[in-house]
Amino acid sequence: MTSTGFTGRDLRTRPTDGLAIRFVDTGEQPGPTLLMTSPWPESLFAFRRLWGGLAPTARLIAVDLPGFGHSEGRDELFAPSAMADFLYRLIGEWGLDTPHLLAPDVGTGAALFLAARHPGTVASLIVGSGGAAYPLEVAGALAEIIAAPDTGFLKDFDSRTSVGATVEAVAPRAEEPEVWEDYVTAYEDGRFAESARYVRAYPAELPALGRLLPSIVTPVQVMNAEHDELVPPSNGRYLHGRLPHSRLTGFDSGHFPWEQSAAEYGAVIADWIGGAYAQVASA
Repeated sequence: MTSTGFTGRDLRTRPTDGLAIRFVDTGEQPGPTLLMTSPWPESLFAFRRLWGGLAPTARLIAVDLPGFGHSEGRDELFAPSAMADFLYRLIGEWGLDTPHLLAPDVGTGAALFLAARHPGTVASLIVGSGGAAYPLEVAGALAEIIAAPDTGFLKDFDSRTSVGATVEAVAPRAEEPEVWEDYVTAYEDGRFAESARYVRAYPAELPALGRLLPSIVTPVQVMNAEHDELVPPSNGRYLHGRLPHSRLTGFDSGHFPWEQSAAEYGAVIADWIGGAYAQVASA
């Protein structure tokens, strides 16, 4: 593992809850632990630009969620509430005590269900860029996937073309071929259609999550991409308005602020896990 990030050589797989989960870990060190969950349709490589800046301040563990990235999946986990219970089991099985949890995009709902159902499991949450509001406030391809009557239209989905085009702006194939290839191959052979079931669960899951938000005592940092073309920033404002202990930060970014505004995004995380979360918790 280099001082500025990680490469494919640093990746490992660990059995968790009966599944092979891919991860990268800086190893135990003094200070907090930050558990990071992969966004969609990317993988844990999404955090490569944050790694060097955060590694001196915390133990970093990035995982591909089940059925996302290159981790093995299971049908019943393709819903935020079910993924929350998986995260609870992972934290326990891996002996992570009470980590901070960075869970952008599809991890947002899972992280919030985790905090609601299993208070005290994590020290804080860092979420955003994931569908959270109900009634739904999503756009573009994401809205189309959720609204479709079934996933049949994804039967002939070409990951190299569709995922490749989606991530080209944040991981250009010519400049970062390893990352681009990792993203694209993660969703080949029907895996994109399978993972799409997760966001298609939003209409059933988000009303229940909305009712739980006022009961969450865990401090939450909400990261808002102000130019998000898939998940409008109204989702972040929805969360901030309902969570008792939260802070809202905006980024001049599209849907992928962890890559498009990596320096600013990483600085907010460092400040948060460095102590700001405790101030928000006591406010």
